[in-house]
Amino acid sequence: MATADGAGSGTRSDAHGGGGNHTAHAILISVVAAIGGFLFGFDTAVINGAVDAMSADFELSAGLSGFAVSSALLGCAAGAWFAGSAADRFGRQPVMIAAAVLFLASAVGSGLAFGVWDLILWRVVGGLGVGVASVIAPAYIAEIAPAEIRGRLASLQQLAIVTGIFVALLSDAFLAGAAGGAAEELWGGLTAWRWMFLAETIPAVAYGLLALTIPESPRFLVARGEESRARDVLQKLMSRENARERITAIKNSLKGEKLVGLRNLTGDRLGLKPIVWVGIFLSLFQQLVGINVIFYYSTTLWRSVGFEESDALTITVITSVTNVVVTIVAILLVDRIGRRPLLLIGSTSMAVALATMAVCFSQATGTGDEVSLAEPWSTVALVAANVFVVGFGVSWGPVVWVLLGEMFPNRLRAPALAVAAAAQWLANFAVSTSFPWLSENAGLSFTYGGYALFAILSGLFVATQVRETKGQELEDMTGATGRTPRRDAAAVG
Repeated sequence: MATADGAGSGTRSDAHGGGGNHTAHAILISVVAAIGGFLFGFDTAVINGAVDAMSADFELSAGLSGFAVSSALLGCAAGAWFAGSAADRFGRQPVMIAAAVLFLASAVGSGLAFGVWDLILWRVVGGLGVGVASVIAPAYIAEIAPAEIRGRLASLQQLAIVTGIFVALLSDAFLAGAAGGAAEELWGGLTAWRWMFLAETIPAVAYGLLALTIPESPRFLVARGEESRARDVLQKLMSRENARERITAIKNSLKGEKLVGLRNLTGDRLGLKPIVWVGIFLSLFQQLVGINVIFYYSTTLWRSVGFEESDALTITVITSVTNVVVTIVAILLVDRIGRRPLLLIGSTSMAVALATMAVCFSQATGTGDEVSLAEPWSTVALVAANVFVVGFGVSWGPVVWVLLGEMFPNRLRAPALAVAAAAQWLANFAVSTSFPWLSENAGLSFTYGGYALFAILSGLFVATQVRETKGQELEDMTGATGRTPRRDAAAVG
């Protein structure tokens, strides 16, 4: 693709003709950066297998149990909010290392918690790490990836997230099985649910050590005036000539602007630039469809409709495997058919699946923990839940992270991504905290019906407000919104 500043002239040779070593290096450092996404998924999902036993140990009410589960999300929002300015001030690599330290502290503190309130504190600490990782990994990957494979590399973030969810759930199932139940003693006088949290120390240490081995983002280095270091990084990702062109393109995209953090995001309408609002609403819709209800509460949910604890954990692991597989499908498709088509497909399939679940649970008897769902409705609900996971996993899961990493102009990327990610975590907190109350007081049929409505609205939003970014260089991103082709769109960034 040719660009106005010439930055795109060598893109295809970078990704293909520029040599397999360049592409392999880009993949390698993207995988390391995406380990933050693995911990993101692991940390948020590990409580799934622990929540019932933890609630029984600490004698928690439904409301306090819900808050203990979702408290980490407050830390996620705070971590995401400050990650952008920290990344622009200190660099992408140091912020990754800081996130690894937060994950490690949370794993140890949560596993050795004395009561619910210090458990919540350590979950918030882990949430800070998740929030930081949710910003820094997609920003970093987008900034080092060649345009032709940027979608696939950026999708590694979501693949890492769902793999982290899968490993956390598999670990939960293994530890609960080894002990004879999540509430039973396992090793060293600690119950299995505590070991579920302690297991996170292994990937946390690995992430911190591997983050020391990857280079700093060339766009951060150029912004800091370190062109020589930036050129060294880029020459490992593309030819020497293309590296020089890319340095020039980055400088032009930053010309006349300082990376001043959140103050750079304000605009004339509604307080923020339109492109920032697009990022915020993409983040909100990703959560308001209720995806994390499946991962945070699925064990409890399936037990409530007749499955034993071991069966419910197994079903949860199967659902997680499904999510991993469809994310791989998304990686194969995102640079072929584009971002918008995948989002529209996902919105449609999620709306149908969630509406089906709402109908199924309208046939349930009982309320709260006593709800039961007879055949064939329980089987149909299980199938619909997995169809929902497939629809999300092939679209809104990975594609939102791809768009957030690439849709903002260079000077806005880190702070705009931080604001969008913070909004995502606040929405996640609202959905996760409200689910136990809604399911008990309004019923699961009403709850899933609400998520279906948000799935419909998400499709309408994409159709009217989201622009395609497939194949464009990051230096080409103007911040325009809507469906207008790029060559005709006004730059509003």
